[in-house]
Amino acid sequence: MDKTYTLQEIPSIAKEILSSIKGKVLLFHGEMGAGKTTLIKEIVKHLEVDDVVSSPTFSLVNEYHSRKGEIIYHFDFYRIDDEEEAFDMGIEEYLYSGNLCLIEWPEKVENLLPLESVVINLTINNDDTRTIQIR
Repeated sequence: MDKTYTLQEIPSIAKEILSSIKGKVLLFHGEMGAGKTTLIKEIVKHLEVDDVVSSPTFSLVNEYHSRKGEIIYHFDFYRIDDEEEAFDMGIEEYLYSGNLCLIEWPEKVENLLPLESVVINLTINNDDTRTIQIR
């Protein structure tokens, strides 16, 4: 999927992502301010999670529970210095749990990620729209 969208269209983009993905590990790439956390919040909302969704910048991972009993993990690796930190926190247990894993700044842990991960690239355009590419 390649699509340009406005901030008002984020709910429909989140719904489209959920209906089109085949993997359980989603890697969100994009510069600071590209909308990674905003898009993840909307995805989690569509999964019927009532918890307050925020970026786990300091805790590294947040765990959310949907009304259907599903567990969703949200990672933010912006502040880690090396992959060893993610390994020490048990990232492999999360990634291979069978639960949905939404990962911001995945390039910080690229050697630990499953090969079949879904790559989502977000780009800020000059007109304040965003472009999303899913591979």
